[in-house]
Amino acid sequence: MPSRPFCIHHCTSLPYRCHALCLAGRLDEATALAAGHRPCALCRHADYQRFTQAWTSSRPVDVPRADDIDRALHAERLQRGGAKRTYMARPSDLPDGTMVALDGRAWLILGRELVAWSAAGYTDRRRRPTRTKVAVLTPPSTVAAIRGGYHPALHPSAEDR
Repeated sequence: MPSRPFCIHHCTSLPYRCHALCLAGRLDEATALAAGHRPCALCRHADYQRFTQAWTSSRPVDVPRADDIDRALHAERLQRGGAKRTYMARPSDLPDGTMVALDGRAWLILGRELVAWSAAGYTDRRRRPTRTKVAVLTPPSTVAAIRGGYHPALHPSAEDR
C-alpha cells in the first residue's frame, strides 16, 4: 500500500519541493488513477518505480520520465473541451483495479465482481459482466500498467464482504 493512499502528490521543479494535494472525492489510488494521476516520483518513489516498471511492460521504451507519463495520461484522460475521455471494453477483458461506468455509476473491477464507488467507500456489488461493454474510466496506459503488474491501493471497503 502506498505511504499516502488518499493523497496524490505533485512535485514542483527545482528545488524539488513536494506538495501534497489531497483530492476531495478521491477515495483511493484506483480512483486517482482513473482520474489520470500517477504515483509521485519523489514522495512515493517505490510506488512510482513499480508503476513505471509496469508501464514499460506494454511499451517499447526504457525507463519513462515522469513528464512523458504525465503527457500521455493527460492526452488519454481529457477530450477537447475538457470532458472526461472514456472508451468501451468488456469488464471481463479488464484487470482488477480498473474503474468503469455502468448504469450511471462508477464501479471498481475486483475479482468476479464490480464494486460501486462512492465518496465514502465502496458499497453495492454485482457480478462482473462478461459480454456487456462498459465505459472505461481508467486511461488505457494505466490499464496497461495495471495489467503489467501494478496493484493500486484500494480503500478497505473494497475488500469488505
